[in-house]
Amino acid sequence: MLGRIVLAAVTLAASLIWPSGPGDDLHNGLAATPPMGWNSWNQVGCDGLNEQVVRDAADTLVRTGMRDAGYRYVVVDDCWQDLTRAADGSLRPDPERFPHGIAALADYVHSRGLLFGIYAVPGSGTCAMYNSGYPATGIGSLGHEGQDARTFAAWGVDFLKYDWCYADTHDGLDERTAFAKMRDELQRTGRPILYSISEYGVQQPWNWGRGVANMWRTTYDLTPDWNSVTATIEQQAEVATGSPGAWNDPDMLQIGNGTLTPEEDRAHFSMWAVLNAPLFVGTAPSADDLATLENPEVIAVDQDFAGTQGRRLSTNGALDVWGKPLSGGGYAVVLLNRGDTPATMSADIAGRWRVRDLWLHKDVPSARATVPAHGAVMLRLTPA
Repeated sequence: MLGRIVLAAVTLAASLIWPSGPGDDLHNGLAATPPMGWNSWNQVGCDGLNEQVVRDAADTLVRTGMRDAGYRYVVVDDCWQDLTRAADGSLRPDPERFPHGIAALADYVHSRGLLFGIYAVPGSGTCAMYNSGYPATGIGSLGHEGQDARTFAAWGVDFLKYDWCYADTHDGLDERTAFAKMRDELQRTGRPILYSISEYGVQQPWNWGRGVANMWRTTYDLTPDWNSVTATIEQQAEVATGSPGAWNDPDMLQIGNGTLTPEEDRAHFSMWAVLNAPLFVGTAPSADDLATLENPEVIAVDQDFAGTQGRRLSTNGALDVWGKPLSGGGYAVVLLNRGDTPATMSADIAGRWRVRDLWLHKDVPSARATVPAHGAVMLRLTPA
């Protein structure tokens, strides 16, 4: 099979102009590039979460070089909370799993040259309460938005993941209003807290999230299998652009988890990079995982925003060509093979270009390659 697209410079530049979503950006000075880090959920879920897991994750980011590669946020997801609030209504951590408290944990993360994040919800219950039987009561932020924001700021929180979790069904809330309320409370604390909202793309937050949050989920949860990865990629083809301070989030990386093969991991990472997606891992990385997650040339594409996130330029059955402009007049191109057999794919380029394969780490003679099944070739085109 042959997937082809003409990538003349003028044509490509014109094809990659997407209108921004309506509304002003949040302008809190954060997330100038897509944030990167670790989140506890994909690695340990609810039952395995404790302060030692988080400390170990912070140590791993430092020891493996991931911190220096850009993975700076350490985010504690659902199930950190005690089963009820304190007598004064404030949130408190589970005393057995977080015996030293959240402020001490944040201090430790900060001492490692990292940033600390935490999880909350706008309604009355968290996702683990509804989906995993977590036996808590009243630990959602509904009616406590200002109190919780002040608590997070006092603890030294740098990142808030605010997860919808059926707040419309159980509490009758409206997404835009509820998310904006916590935005305002976070700003009142005076502490810079990167704000990540998650309502799974149901209300098309790419059309209104820019003035509310720094990043917003565009899909339901990604699972660690190829069908989920490709379905999420397909959904991104219809999503409007992000921009500095305001990013589309197709969910956390599943590299190192589930049934994904090394080829699938590289394709997954290539696509998140060309989409300018936030890069959050949830694994204790193996050497193979690190080789993927620390690829500096692919990370550089993710962190480079030159007017638009990546978009699909061509599709032919299971073969896609995605591209995005890069600073300095170049382009990133991903030849993606979603199919079950290898395929020869190419990008015909008008003009003179240096072509570099970002996984082989070398220049190649042309933008033509045999792409393995469930794989991708990622190229950087630089004016010759």
